[in-house]
Amino acid sequence: MKTGFPERSELTRILWSFRREFFWVGVFSMIANILMLTPTIYLLQVYGRVLVSRNETTLIVLSIIVVIFFGVMAFAEWLRSRLLVQTSVRLDETLNSPIFKSSFDAFLKQAKQNPVSALSDLTTIRQFLTGNGIIAFFDVPWTPVYIIVVFFLHPYLGVMAVVFSLIQLGITWNNNRVTKSGIQCAACAGNDSDAFLASKLRNIEPVYAMGMVGNMRKRWVAYHVAARASQGETLQKQSRQQSFTRFVRYTMQSLSLGAAALLVINGMLTPGAMIATSVLVARSLQPLDLVVGTWKQFIQAKSAFLRTEALLAGYSERQEGRDYGSLKGNISVESLSASAEGRKEPILHGITAEFEPGKIVAVIGPSGSGKSTLSRCLVGVWPEVSGKVMYDGHPIETWERQKLGPHIGYLPQDIELFEGSIAENISRFGDVNSSNIIEAAKKTGIHEMILRFPQGYDTPVGVAGGMLSGGQRQRIALARALYGTPAVIVLDEPNANLDEAGDRALVNAVKDCKSSGKTVIVITHRPNILDVADMILVLQEGNVIHYDTKDSVMNAMRSRNMTSTVTVSS
Repeated sequence: MKTGFPERSELTRILWSFRREFFWVGVFSMIANILMLTPTIYLLQVYGRVLVSRNETTLIVLSIIVVIFFGVMAFAEWLRSRLLVQTSVRLDETLNSPIFKSSFDAFLKQAKQNPVSALSDLTTIRQFLTGNGIIAFFDVPWTPVYIIVVFFLHPYLGVMAVVFSLIQLGITWNNNRVTKSGIQCAACAGNDSDAFLASKLRNIEPVYAMGMVGNMRKRWVAYHVAARASQGETLQKQSRQQSFTRFVRYTMQSLSLGAAALLVINGMLTPGAMIATSVLVARSLQPLDLVVGTWKQFIQAKSAFLRTEALLAGYSERQEGRDYGSLKGNISVESLSASAEGRKEPILHGITAEFEPGKIVAVIGPSGSGKSTLSRCLVGVWPEVSGKVMYDGHPIETWERQKLGPHIGYLPQDIELFEGSIAENISRFGDVNSSNIIEAAKKTGIHEMILRFPQGYDTPVGVAGGMLSGGQRQRIALARALYGTPAVIVLDEPNANLDEAGDRALVNAVKDCKSSGKTVIVITHRPNILDVADMILVLQEGNVIHYDTKDSVMNAMRSRNMTSTVTVSS
């Protein structure tokens, strides 16, 4: 039923679930702000009662009461800060999983969303909720209370306090108008500079080997100078605004004291009320001044909130798929088309094919024919697809991914190992099952090689597997694909970096998977895999031009003089 109110976003709903905590933060803020009147009342009592009566007992009692009130005020502020910290931790625990999954989903779909920056946005939001910025917003509503007390001292002074507060609000609004776009541009420029440098560090070997460091530095300097200029301009604007704000605040506090002194001279105010006025005006302006001082953090937190809100809205955590039980390995592709951003023509054009358990299917074709794209579609990681990829008669997207993943073995063309030990990489960073790890290593013929490492299976692979050779990385990644005897194995150029011994191990592993009734799909251009293939699928410009038994396809290719396709690298 429609209520007339806009539907809350997922992030807003999560924040709304913490309304009880924020309510108590408001309660503690109320207690602290009410007790902020203690110095004013103490001044009035000392000047109006103690100095007149010269009663020391009254002074002692008043002082004890003031100390008690100050203790309560400090305790309320401590409780408020502690509750905000606990709330930020719970918020992080609630959001880190959906943000992590949504950001990786967005990154997988090539939406230019960096998982690291998404989690940094969560940190920005969390830090704002525990800093002075959020406290200032809880204290600002109490500014009118202090002004009302000033009215009780004298109406003229109350009107002056209202005018000063409006001036401070105007300065805050102007500060937002002047610095908002600059802060956002500076943040974007800084992110661009950092992202450029990080991408080059990930590919440091060719950059260094081919003398590209100087050229890359020039590119980076351009990003860095732009970021520095934008940040410098923003800081200058902020400094000017803060200096002007400080000048106005000190001026208004002094003018309020001067106005109160004038009333004292004319017998319209007591000296105690004069000093109390100065304290109250300063206190009424302090939250507004704190808002100005923390405006940068507020804008950054707001931008982070909007980015996170858009991320969760566009790439919200997928609904839990169904657990269809054990995977048999029947794969059917129906009218599968795949495209990519910036391309007019699809990469794959309406492919329809069946892949059966116990069969080895070799996918071949010239470079750019769509072989790697097909492999990614088959494991459900290509972002822009139409048509269906069915696993045991169910669309792949309807499977619960955490349940389906262990049944799939995937070796991408670009090998990526992750920082950790060899055993952790083979076991997919799950529970380390030594027997399964050793079994997978033996299938790929690397068990003896691993034992020769100083720490055996506990040997660290380094960042992105940098401690290993290309062939070693590929064979460990192959062992990872075969870990746990998955029902479907998709291998994209699995022998690109292998020597003769590695080739033999690969062929034996593929044959072993076939004999175990697994569905094996191999993207290849080497004839040794074709020798053990049952079926061959030939791609050309995103279309299937042949898909049949090995002998039928090879005869057809010979008749069309296409055998060179086998030896062309993809």
